[in-house]
Amino acid sequence: MELTKSDYKKIHQFQKDEITECRIYEKLSKRVKDENNKQVLSDIADDEKKHYDFWEDVSGKKISPNYFKVYLFYFISVVFGLVFGIKLLEKGEEQAQDVYGDITNKIEGVKEIISDEYDHESKLIAMIDDDRLNYVGSVVLGLNDALVELTGTLAGLTFALRNTNLIAISGLITGIAASFSMAASEYLAKKSDGDEDALKSSLYTGLAYIVTVTLLVLPYLLISQYFISLIVTLAVAVLVIVFFNFYIAIAKDLSFKKRFLEMFAISMGVAVFSFLVGYLVRIFFGVDI
Repeated sequence: MELTKSDYKKIHQFQKDEITECRIYEKLSKRVKDENNKQVLSDIADDEKKHYDFWEDVSGKKISPNYFKVYLFYFISVVFGLVFGIKLLEKGEEQAQDVYGDITNKIEGVKEIISDEYDHESKLIAMIDDDRLNYVGSVVLGLNDALVELTGTLAGLTFALRNTNLIAISGLITGIAASFSMAASEYLAKKSDGDEDALKSSLYTGLAYIVTVTLLVLPYLLISQYFISLIVTLAVAVLVIVFFNFYIAIAKDLSFKKRFLEMFAISMGVAVFSFLVGYLVRIFFGVDI
């Protein structure tokens, strides 16, 4: 079956995608120290190179990688973790499979490539050991508690105090004290379970808590209008929930929508309730600052 100009245009894009991903995996394999991860990344890079060579034989044309994409995904993998970066890359590759279209029937061997992409590479990715994902539970604990407690505390303080400086100071003191308390609790809980990495787990929990506290309190330090500060803080809380659940959904292959709605409902529900408590406290106790 004869290939059209449109088919060749698609093939050239397939070539660029394959050689780009090959370079990403090669670059990552040179960076990681873990021998298992290094070998897995090297094997995936070899797969991508084979796919590129297949398409080059079909088109008869050499294609250069997208170096912007190479450095972008290298950066993402370094900052947010190896598994997250790779799975985010593979999500884009899965979507690209839809454009194969009629080419699967025109060129022998294309179906084998698609099968290889889904089967072999998926198995290889599952073999990667990412230290950050081993402590996701600890991060979830710190981040979720900080979101629920601080959005509620700041909402309550906003109506009770109506002074951004006092709210910020109160929020920071509460948040920092709570972060140490949460980290200590996580350490003791893991230690009692015989976990050798109890200290590391507690550090992840405490760090996630402090980062979240800082982001939530920051609007009160930058904006003088207390009500606007609260709105911005709630918006920041939503963004944190979106980002974190997107990260977990990609890295752990979980449902984004379900986890997002659950965390959103809890955090915002507590914030609304605390806002009402602050209002009632101000009325009944006659607080006027």
